[in-house]
Amino acid sequence: MSLPTFGFVTVHRRPFADGIAREADWMATSAATGRAVAHLWQGVPGFIVPRRYTLLPAWPSRPADVAVQVRASGGGLVPQGPGLWNLSLAWPVKSAMPDGIEAIYTGMCEQLAAAFARLGLASSTQAVEGSFCDGKYNLAVGGRKLVGTAQAWRRVEGRPVVMAHAVIVVGADPQAITDACNGYETALSTATRYRAEALTSIAREVTGATDIEARTLTVLAEQFARAIPPRIFMERQEHGPARVRDGPAGPG
Repeated sequence: MSLPTFGFVTVHRRPFADGIAREADWMATSAATGRAVAHLWQGVPGFIVPRRYTLLPAWPSRPADVAVQVRASGGGLVPQGPGLWNLSLAWPVKSAMPDGIEAIYTGMCEQLAAAFARLGLASSTQAVEGSFCDGKYNLAVGGRKLVGTAQAWRRVEGRPVVMAHAVIVVGADPQAITDACNGYETALSTATRYRAEALTSIAREVTGATDIEARTLTVLAEQFARAIPPRIFMERQEHGPARVRDGPAGPG
């Protein structure tokens, strides 16, 4: 199974406090329309955790200003916040029984690597010990994690849909991310700890670029939309959608 053609990528400029719920909505949209959808978005500062974290004795310990969302799938803790961009891809499939999981991971990593190559980065698919939510389908630069990936298969309104997800460290500081993740694991009294040297960012790897976030969003959107300009989606946090326009990814 290969990735579908998405046509355009919607870039959300306002951070989401409910990214997991948004992904469920996008899967529902894909099920209802029969079309593939692609979204780039950021979350408010916080973490997305697997459901098993809710069974920890110290749950739901967290700082007052940190948002924590629970996902149904496995894996580990995933940080959210400024400089961390999520890529969510959803499309209908023939069966809700996972089929072609490896091919989807491979295809997503290949497309991400092709986008990063346009920024001058050579990346590889590999596990990175000591990184958050480690897995063999990380994308790494120089042995340091740059992207984490995940998949979810669901039957939505009777139609099987797959969600492929990547979290990309664009401008966030690896040390700050690691400190935040370790702080939260400590608050939950777990033994899990992460290493800052296991992580990198696009901003760290592409030196001398002052517009690296805008450039990264552009190459990602073009790569997954097959070079069709992305849709830029601006939101008011209080009152819902403000406007939708077509154009290249850039500062909103």
